Amino acid sequence: MDLFQPLLVPLAGINDFFSAIAQPLYWVVSGIMVGFHWLLAPIFGAGTGAAWGMSIVLLTVAVRAAMIPLFVKQINSTRGMQELQPKLQELQKKYADDRDRLGQETMKLYKEEGVNPMASCLPLLIQMPFFLSLYRVIDGAARGQARGSWLSGPEHQALLDSLTHATIFGVPLSAKFWPFDGGFGGAQVLTAIMTIVMVLAQFFTSRQMYQRNMSPQAMSGPMAQQQKMMVYLLPGMYIFFGATIPVGVLIYLLTTTVWSFGQQEWIIRNNPSPGTPAYLDWEERIRAKGLNPRKVRPGDKLTRARIAELKAAEAAEVAERDQAAPKKEKKTPPPSVATRNQPAQTTRAKRSSKKK
Repeated sequence: MDLFQPLLVPLAGINDFFSAIAQPLYWVVSGIMVGFHWLLAPIFGAGTGAAWGMSIVLLTVAVRAAMIPLFVKQINSTRGMQELQPKLQELQKKYADDRDRLGQETMKLYKEEGVNPMASCLPLLIQMPFFLSLYRVIDGAARGQARGSWLSGPEHQALLDSLTHATIFGVPLSAKFWPFDGGFGGAQVLTAIMTIVMVLAQFFTSRQMYQRNMSPQAMSGPMAQQQKMMVYLLPGMYIFFGATIPVGVLIYLLTTTVWSFGQQEWIIRNNPSPGTPAYLDWEERIRAKGLNPRKVRPGDKLTRARIAELKAAEAAEVAERDQAAPKKEKKTPPPSVATRNQPAQTTRAKRSSKKK
């Protein structure tokens, strides 16, 4: 063991470094949890797992709500990437033998079109520190170690003990699926159910994005292959997480996954990408309201007043177009067959009368 001790010293230094960076996040995460717990304690009871579990749910909702502007930016970036697929494919054909030039031209195209391919990763990157901080806070509480000033000190010892011993359906918030310390029991059943729900929600979230909100051009590009991989990769990662993280952190993951599913469904329905199956469905719904899809943009709030305004504008445009159009002169209809034959019949009648 002494032989490997010098190798562990740098690792300990790295761990201390990251712990120092994480202290502000511990303060934020524990503070939000304690604040929500203070609000929920009169309802569920101060020492109950329901109060702490709902605190984690509300913490997740607060984080995701704060990230909505970033999510909008992610949607715009993803849509821009999809619309650029034809141009990217042309560059790939043109510079197939020159990878350096292809990279330069690709970055130039991104800059000209104002598209940032990394913007789609921002929500995930922002969430990771909160996820890791929550993991450390709950895992530390299970060991009786306070992380975050809101749970530290003698004055907060009762609060820390409450979190340490909080249970949901008889399972501690700090319990994990693996290892089987006491055999296969309630912790394994609860974490398995939560993991299954989480995996299904993530699978359908990724699949609906791939099947309903990608244009035919994007479906044939490299982005489609990446999206197809994510349909199966992310649920697989969640299976691993579900087996190794505490129940309290699983609550966070499950809540954020269900939020993502609902958020993605709302976006696909109300703000779909042009040229996709979801966009065609959106156009049908707009026509059913008596509006022209060309006059409405995805994401517009179609209140009753807005719908009335759009209909009035379209009616005025039609009336103006009709007035500006040249009036066609009415043509006299050609005579009927009977009318054309009438003079001939009259002439024959005159001849017959003369003979008489």
